[in-house]
Amino acid sequence: MADDGGLGKFQRRMQAIPKAAREAVRPALVKQAEQMAATMRAITPKDTGDLAGSIAVTGPGEATPAYSQPGGSMMVGENQAAVTVGNSDVRYAHLVEYGTTKNEAKPFFWPAVRLHRAKAAAAIKRAVAKAVRETGR
Repeated sequence: MADDGGLGKFQRRMQAIPKAAREAVRPALVKQAEQMAATMRAITPKDTGDLAGSIAVTGPGEATPAYSQPGGSMMVGENQAAVTVGNSDVRYAHLVEYGTTKNEAKPFFWPAVRLHRAKAAAAIKRAVAKAVRETGR
Protein backbone atom coordinates (compact mmCIF):
# COMPACT_ATOMS: atom_id res chain seq x y z
CA MET A 1 0.00 0.00 0.00
CA ALA A 2 1.35 3.42 -0.92
CA ASP A 3 2.09 5.97 1.78
CA ASP A 4 -0.30 8.91 1.43
CA GLY A 5 1.57 11.06 3.94
CA GLY A 6 -1.23 10.84 6.50
CA LEU A 7 -3.92 12.14 4.15
CA GLY A 8 -6.15 9.08 4.62
CA LYS A 9 -5.96 9.36 8.41
CA PHE A 10 -6.76 13.08 8.21
CA GLN A 11 -9.76 12.49 5.92
CA ARG A 12 -11.16 9.79 8.23
CA ARG A 13 -10.79 12.15 11.18
CA MET A 14 -12.58 14.98 9.37
CA GLN A 15 -15.46 12.67 8.39
CA ALA A 16 -15.85 11.48 11.99
CA ILE A 17 -15.98 14.96 13.52
CA PRO A 18 -19.54 15.95 12.60
CA LYS A 19 -21.09 12.77 13.99
CA ALA A 20 -19.02 12.87 17.17
CA ALA A 21 -19.72 16.56 17.66
CA ARG A 22 -23.48 16.06 17.27
CA GLU A 23 -23.48 13.26 19.81
CA ALA A 24 -21.24 15.12 22.26
CA VAL A 25 -23.09 18.42 22.07
CA ARG A 26 -26.55 16.95 22.77
CA PRO A 27 -26.12 16.79 26.61
CA ALA A 28 -24.64 20.30 26.67
CA LEU A 29 -27.56 21.68 24.65
CA VAL A 30 -30.18 20.15 26.92
CA LYS A 31 -28.33 21.11 30.11
CA GLN A 32 -28.04 24.76 29.06
CA ALA A 33 -31.69 24.85 28.00
CA GLU A 34 -32.72 23.38 31.38
CA GLN A 35 -30.73 26.06 33.20
CA MET A 36 -32.37 28.76 31.10
CA ALA A 37 -35.82 27.29 31.78
CA ALA A 38 -35.10 27.16 35.53
CA THR A 39 -34.31 30.87 35.52
CA MET A 40 -37.49 31.57 33.57
CA ARG A 41 -39.54 29.60 36.09
CA ALA A 42 -37.91 31.52 38.94
CA ILE A 43 -38.73 34.97 37.53
CA THR A 44 -42.15 34.16 36.07
CA PRO A 45 -45.04 35.99 37.79
CA LYS A 46 -46.53 33.64 40.38
CA ASP A 47 -50.25 34.43 40.05
CA THR A 48 -51.38 30.83 39.67
CA GLY A 49 -48.19 29.02 38.72
CA ASP A 50 -49.69 27.80 35.45
CA LEU A 51 -47.35 29.96 33.36
CA ALA A 52 -44.20 28.67 35.11
CA GLY A 53 -45.52 25.13 34.81
CA SER A 54 -45.94 25.52 31.06
CA ILE A 55 -42.23 26.21 30.46
CA ALA A 56 -40.81 23.19 28.66
CA VAL A 57 -37.44 22.13 27.30
CA THR A 58 -37.44 20.17 24.05
CA GLY A 59 -34.33 18.28 23.06
CA PRO A 60 -32.84 17.69 19.62
CA GLY A 61 -35.11 15.84 17.19
CA GLU A 62 -38.23 16.18 19.38
CA ALA A 63 -41.46 18.13 18.83
CA THR A 64 -42.32 21.17 20.92
CA PRO A 65 -45.66 21.20 22.76
CA ALA A 66 -48.73 22.35 20.87
CA TYR A 67 -49.70 25.97 21.47
CA SER A 68 -46.23 26.85 22.77
CA GLN A 69 -44.66 30.26 22.27
CA PRO A 70 -42.79 31.10 20.11
CA GLY A 71 -44.25 29.35 17.10
CA GLY A 72 -46.45 26.51 18.30
CA SER A 73 -45.59 22.89 17.68
CA MET A 74 -42.50 22.33 15.55
CA MET A 75 -39.66 19.84 15.23
CA VAL A 76 -36.44 20.92 16.92
CA GLY A 77 -33.37 20.55 14.76
CA GLU A 78 -30.64 17.98 15.29
CA ASN A 79 -28.25 20.52 16.82
CA GLN A 80 -30.78 22.54 18.79
CA ALA A 81 -32.68 22.58 22.03
CA ALA A 82 -35.75 24.74 22.52
CA VAL A 83 -37.28 26.40 25.56
CA THR A 84 -40.95 27.13 25.01
CA VAL A 85 -43.73 28.59 27.10
CA GLY A 86 -47.39 27.71 26.91
CA ASN A 87 -49.63 24.75 26.29
CA SER A 88 -53.29 24.15 25.49
CA ASP A 89 -54.35 25.76 28.79
CA VAL A 90 -51.75 28.54 28.96
CA ARG A 91 -51.91 30.56 25.77
CA TYR A 92 -51.11 34.00 27.15
CA ALA A 93 -47.34 33.95 27.66
CA HIS A 94 -46.77 36.72 25.11
CA LEU A 95 -49.31 38.94 26.87
CA VAL A 96 -47.42 38.60 30.16
CA GLU A 97 -44.03 39.09 28.50
CA TYR A 98 -44.95 42.20 26.51
CA GLY A 99 -47.97 43.53 28.41
CA THR A 100 -51.28 44.82 27.15
CA THR A 101 -53.02 48.16 27.19
CA LYS A 102 -54.49 47.26 30.58
CA ASN A 103 -51.61 45.30 32.14
CA GLU A 104 -47.95 46.20 32.35
CA ALA A 105 -45.31 43.92 30.91
CA LYS A 106 -43.71 41.39 33.26
CA PRO A 107 -40.82 40.06 31.18
CA PHE A 108 -39.48 36.64 32.11
CA PHE A 109 -38.55 34.91 28.85
CA TRP A 110 -36.12 37.28 27.16
CA PRO A 111 -34.34 38.39 30.35
CA ALA A 112 -33.52 34.73 31.07
CA VAL A 113 -32.33 34.22 27.48
CA ARG A 114 -30.09 37.29 27.68
CA LEU A 115 -28.74 36.19 31.05
CA HIS A 116 -27.78 32.70 29.86
CA ARG A 117 -26.92 33.27 26.18
CA ALA A 118 -23.15 33.81 26.51
CA LYS A 119 -22.65 31.05 29.07
CA ALA A 120 -24.68 28.58 27.00
CA ALA A 121 -22.77 29.41 23.83
CA ALA A 122 -19.44 28.94 25.61
CA ALA A 123 -20.49 25.59 27.12
CA ILE A 124 -21.70 24.31 23.76
CA LYS A 125 -18.48 25.42 22.03
CA ARG A 126 -16.45 23.63 24.71
CA ALA A 127 -18.46 20.44 24.15
CA VAL A 128 -17.87 20.59 20.39
CA ALA A 129 -14.16 21.32 20.83
CA LYS A 130 -13.81 18.42 23.25
CA ALA A 131 -15.56 16.10 20.79
CA VAL A 132 -13.22 17.20 18.02
CA ARG A 133 -10.14 16.63 20.20
CA GLU A 134 -11.32 13.19 21.34
CA THR A 135 -12.23 12.12 17.81
CA GLY A 136 -8.60 12.54 16.79
CA ARG A 137 -7.39 10.10 19.45
